[in-house]
Amino acid sequence: MTETSASAPTALTSAVGDDRIRRAAAGDEIAGVLPSWVASASSTEEVSAILRAADEHGLSVVPKGSGSKLDWGAAPRSADVLLDVSQLRGVVEHAAGDLVVTAKAGTPLAEVQAAVSEAGQQLPIDQPLPSATLGGVVATATSGPGRHFFGGVRDLLIGITVVRADGTVTTAGGKVVKNVAGYDLGKLYTGSYGTLGVITEVVFRLHPLADEHRWIRSVLDGPQEAAETVAALRRCQEMPTAIELDRSEVDGPITVCAQLEGRPAATHERAVRLAGEIGGEVLERAPEWWGRFPAEPDGNALRLGVEPAALAELLTFAEHAAQDSGVPLTLRGAAGLGVLHAGIPSSCEPKLLGSLVEGLRQQAEYAVLLRGNPAAREAIDPWGPQPIGVQTLLRRVKDQFDPGHRLAPGRFVGGI
Repeated sequence: MTETSASAPTALTSAVGDDRIRRAAAGDEIAGVLPSWVASASSTEEVSAILRAADEHGLSVVPKGSGSKLDWGAAPRSADVLLDVSQLRGVVEHAAGDLVVTAKAGTPLAEVQAAVSEAGQQLPIDQPLPSATLGGVVATATSGPGRHFFGGVRDLLIGITVVRADGTVTTAGGKVVKNVAGYDLGKLYTGSYGTLGVITEVVFRLHPLADEHRWIRSVLDGPQEAAETVAALRRCQEMPTAIELDRSEVDGPITVCAQLEGRPAATHERAVRLAGEIGGEVLERAPEWWGRFPAEPDGNALRLGVEPAALAELLTFAEHAAQDSGVPLTLRGAAGLGVLHAGIPSSCEPKLLGSLVEGLRQQAEYAVLLRGNPAAREAIDPWGPQPIGVQTLLRRVKDQFDPGHRLAPGRFVGGI
């Protein structure tokens, strides 16, 4: 142990106290990498103190909320400190009249949704992982079915507080929806996987909570029929708030389901009309699979993206590729936006998985390995190749925000 690393625990303890620092143990792994220490923070000031101490001692830091997506992305090159912000929790302010909520980053999304629903409002970020926190949702840009109509995390986020690698506290945006001064740094932090700063507080715009929901389900034989149904739903005048697709077996039927919401009675009437147009049936409850990831808890998980017009081609390619390789493949997701998630069993051989992912990357705009076992990560670059210009831009941003490359090093695109 070097002198610097030997003195690091003392510096971390001085920053937040003995009760907030401990040696890492089994269960603290980050995509299979075990950190040296775990530091807990319950305020922006404590996060700043921990990062300042880590910066002074050259320690790498990986932030963590509930840990529901800690195994997503690439494994970090190093992880001296796992910074646990799950105690940084609570709704700071709910300005119901302005349709705005401010909350700490460690607050579970479900807790915020329950709080704002009392005022007849919603934060329409459907989350397939029940323990997900706001900070993790922003860091991974995770949205659910409602993204089709309400937009994703980037669209709903209007303010953010972030602590940079050297402990500097920064804020961007504000508490009003119409805040357009300067560059929107919230969009930059969204989906950055903790590589640019540690999120401690967020401000979201809300939407009214609908009185009634209905779902229109249609079961199709193949990719072309499913794509045509999705296109019809995208064009229809009933304005679905979500258009999802589910295919549990690679050569089985494809279920397309649209969500309508609005006033009582009127929503049901709209649903009946739409079901008649596409040959579907009206459901009063969402299908069991609605808004859930198709991957098993320990399985490999992919995120695929194409232009909606190319949906049939992607579904067809996935079907043939999975059949040729013998790899079970489950597809589900936002068909109306061309964003699908794929689930593949953990038992799949890395070589076969790599071949499948490579083929999907040639067919889709992107195919990201969100989660995979260590062997899969060794065989596959989770993010895939990027144009030189994109890599250069991303590295320049990383250099600007984290010059020492100590925040979640290696977890993002291009090993950033």
